Amino acid sequence: MYCTKPLGANEVVETFPVGRRLAFDAARGRLWVICTRCERWNLTPLEERWEAVETCERIFRDTRVRVSTENIGIARHPEGLKLVRIGKPLRPEFAAWRYGDQFGRRRRRHILYGAAGAVVVGGVYIGGFAVGLVTLGSFGVVNLPIQIANLWIAARTVVKLHPDDGQVIKLRLIDLDGTRIQPSDEEPGFKIQVRRGKKKKKKKTWWFEGPEALRFAGAILPRMNDAGGAKQTVQRAVDRIEAAGHPERFLLDIAGQNLYHAKYGEPGYISRMPDPTRLAVEMALHEEQERRALEGELWLLERAWKEAEEIAEISDSLLLPDGTEDFIREHGERRSDGGIERL
Repeated sequence: MYCTKPLGANEVVETFPVGRRLAFDAARGRLWVICTRCERWNLTPLEERWEAVETCERIFRDTRVRVSTENIGIARHPEGLKLVRIGKPLRPEFAAWRYGDQFGRRRRRHILYGAAGAVVVGGVYIGGFAVGLVTLGSFGVVNLPIQIANLWIAARTVVKLHPDDGQVIKLRLIDLDGTRIQPSDEEPGFKIQVRRGKKKKKKKTWWFEGPEALRFAGAILPRMNDAGGAKQTVQRAVDRIEAAGHPERFLLDIAGQNLYHAKYGEPGYISRMPDPTRLAVEMALHEEQERRALEGELWLLERAWKEAEEIAEISDSLLLPDGTEDFIREHGERRSDGGIERL
């Protein structure tokens, strides 16, 4: 251990509840606690490593958001623990459980609100007929509050975008129908069209690329998917991303397709996509935002790992008999039941 500052605690690795960021090398049997303040890698005592390394490997494989380079990977556990894995990268899987819960809650809320509105309107009509206040000629008067509510919903701002040039773009629910996704002009990627208004004289459009496109699309899609989706719909959305092999690849494929046309023939309108595809776009956008946030840390971690590995190799060699390091390197990757077989 090199750092004298508090390293924090975690509730995930039961055999080693120390640290908020752990780095491990399963092949060599090494475990470090990374200080979140000074970024120093603190090598743990030899006798405390094996069970903790096995647990870290299992948690890393089960964690949904992972980013890897050739030598190092990083994952964030829902509890907040960050795991840094040294070794060959794992194939990134795309899990459905998180989005199934999220879209399911939206769907239940949407159904609940719709049912509540129907009950209120039905009660007004039935009660009005019962007391003689509602006649066939007075439906317009009774409908007036409903019409006012619909006008308010149509006029209110549902998304605010803040481009880098300092302006503020306010979008209503109807404006979201003008959102398009197309291939980027300058580099591999996609661009997003944002439109406010529908009539030619009042209509205004913007195109955004790069990080702005990712950020703005990530803000718009949850509003477009406000009704959520059933379990089967969510699974079909996940299947679409899995078929592409990666969320980023899926977004590029969607942007490049000559599909989802408006009545004037322009392709790429997200509102014209089938529900599973539109849900898949939101999932992929969210995955990409989290992946890029994690990638920003990787190059720093890889540089720190190389320095820490040199120290660990010297430290361990002082405590182990000759030949132990070769034995661990040869047999340390044997696995049983998806974990590491302790030697």
